[in-house]
Amino acid sequence: MAVTGNIRAEIEMPDGVSARFSNGALVVKGKAGEVTRKFHLGRVSVNVKDGIVLNLEMPRKQEIAEFNTIASEIRSAVKGAEKGFEYRLKIVYAHFPIKVQVKGTDVIIENFLGERFPRKARIMGRAKVSISGDQVTVSSVDVEEAGQTAANIEKATRIKNYDRRVFQDGIYIVEKAGKVLA
Repeated sequence: MAVTGNIRAEIEMPDGVSARFSNGALVVKGKAGEVTRKFHLGRVSVNVKDGIVLNLEMPRKQEIAEFNTIASEIRSAVKGAEKGFEYRLKIVYAHFPIKVQVKGTDVIIENFLGERFPRKARIMGRAKVSISGDQVTVSSVDVEEAGQTAANIEKATRIKNYDRRVFQDGIYIVEKAGKVLA
């Protein structure tokens, strides 16, 4: 069953942010940096002038879902180019002090639960990781890079075969791109 007519989304460009679209790739430049996204558009048409205009004529249900996904990814690219994204994590330990440091494209976690060998978490793309006391900050212009890096750090300290209510050691996400969780 098709929806008659068309659906349209207009995404405004904030001051200091510009965009161009060519060969299925959208490049958004702003104060915080540059974000590039490649899309398989199907029947979605994209026009870039003062803002970004998406248009889809005679959509089917699956195409509407794809359209909304594309619009959401473009909105996050514009927001990232303008302000960037930041995730905050907290280092928590009870008995063994955890030592966290950045080496190249990895975050090294030493002395976790008294383990002799360090655990590693990969830093994705252009994400930047900074450590200050018991706070870890992950920032990037790309929300996917920042989010995946934060998730990699949290996952590296996941405890298996122990009761998590007792062994609460780890590094936990407490703020996701402006949304406080704890």
